[in-house]
Amino acid sequence: MTSESVDALYKRYGRSYLWLATFTGVTASFTMVLTGTVANVAVPDVMGAFGVGQDIAQFIATAFIATMTASQLLNAWFVGAFGQRLAFTMVLTIFAAGGFLCALSPSLDFVIVGRVMQGFAAGVVQPLVMVTLIQVFPPERRGTAMGIYGMGLVLALGLGPLVGGVVTDALSWRYMFFVPLPLVAIALIMGTFFMPSEKTEKESVPFDWIGYVLLCVALFCLMSGIANGQREGWGSDTIVTYFVIGGISGAAFIQSQLRADAALLQFSLFRNPNFAAAIVVAFVYGVGNFSTTYAVPVFGQLVQGLTPTAAGSLLLPASLVLVAIFPFTGWLSDRVPPQGPLMGGFLLFVTGTLLLATADVNTAYLNIVLFAMVGRLGMGFIMPSLMSAAIKALPPEELNAGSGTVNFFRQLGGAFGINAVVALIERRTQFHADALTTTQTADNAATRELLQLAGEILNQTGLPEAIQRAVTLEHLSDMIYAQAITLAFQDGFRVIALVFVLALLPAWILGRSARGAARTAAARA
Repeated sequence: MTSESVDALYKRYGRSYLWLATFTGVTASFTMVLTGTVANVAVPDVMGAFGVGQDIAQFIATAFIATMTASQLLNAWFVGAFGQRLAFTMVLTIFAAGGFLCALSPSLDFVIVGRVMQGFAAGVVQPLVMVTLIQVFPPERRGTAMGIYGMGLVLALGLGPLVGGVVTDALSWRYMFFVPLPLVAIALIMGTFFMPSEKTEKESVPFDWIGYVLLCVALFCLMSGIANGQREGWGSDTIVTYFVIGGISGAAFIQSQLRADAALLQFSLFRNPNFAAAIVVAFVYGVGNFSTTYAVPVFGQLVQGLTPTAAGSLLLPASLVLVAIFPFTGWLSDRVPPQGPLMGGFLLFVTGTLLLATADVNTAYLNIVLFAMVGRLGMGFIMPSLMSAAIKALPPEELNAGSGTVNFFRQLGGAFGINAVVALIERRTQFHADALTTTQTADNAATRELLQLAGEILNQTGLPEAIQRAVTLEHLSDMIYAQAITLAFQDGFRVIALVFVLALLPAWILGRSARGAARTAAARA
């Protein structure tokens, strides 16, 4: 394969090369993220297909997220060893093979293996595409490049639940794994022509298998422990084992990276205060983005009783708004200091999330859509400024490692954000159910009225009194649970908003640091 740099490709294809390369990369990253969210709605169907419980079926989501998060750090090695073009085509091929394996799998074990293959490919592609966009766009338009990159990611997150719901309702969960394959084929073909192919390293470096395995084990165990803690019991042998193995593996990974010559995670990058602040903001951004993407559709199904398709469409208008605004916010990040867009974006997200915390079964569908739009509007201001500030903090030779690190912590925040929100909602549901149950006494006028009304309705059916009483109490229990889970989701949205409030300080530091660096560079020029 001929080695071609970005400059050589510009000479061959002219000005159109910028958009050809952009479409190629964004199509690939969009498809990867879409696949991650599409499969979440398949968990109940997988449980029925293979006769397993939720604790086993959820591995189709956990395996993908854990592997994708860990693989964000492999971009630098892949590009150094194979070049961008060959690395791009290799991982897309692995992703497609994983999709076929999931769709045609005779057992859940093969589905999980296929999801691991897809997660591995998705993790490598995202930072690779990010670096490619940085290379093909001129320095003064890198904010625009990050706006386009973010537009693809957020649109995929918004469309994923809707696509998953439609395919599940109309066909079967297996077809969800076929949906992304045509887009993968398009990106694969275009990648052989438009991705740069020169290597960034003069000599190939050995792959850090030990570090990668330790990281995968740590992420898988910690996320599984958080996801299943409420169901299994936080002090159970299973959960304690997950946390012990995850903690030991995580500590061993950090130790290995401090000693390794070709580390997956280069801790030297954190000596740069601007980049370190960007990492904190990226982690929090991931928490908010992924956790609300999960929580809003699930809220629609469990609290408001919506179908998977209707619940999945709750975030679609917000995603479309982001598609419209990202070109503007990307352009804005090239022209103003990042402090304003970052702080404004955080405040908008906090406002939208707190509005979601007021929603219940009686909240109009349109209102929830509008609340989500406010939060996503804030995301639109954060993403381009965050990525642009992180990139400007690094010299060109550290872009591959730096982009992988930023994407890793963004994805890490998303992975732990989803699991933490699930655990919080389960725990708070139990708390509120117990609290509400203690109020169901003879002195509770509302409860007496409810039981009396239910009794009058059941009397007309001619059922025996004993059965009437049992049915009435069951109805009361259902109402208590419905109220408890509503309050639990409200608590979850409040906690997400609180995390973003706490992140205002590092966002402010990043904005000031980036502005100071820009002034210094201008003075030197």
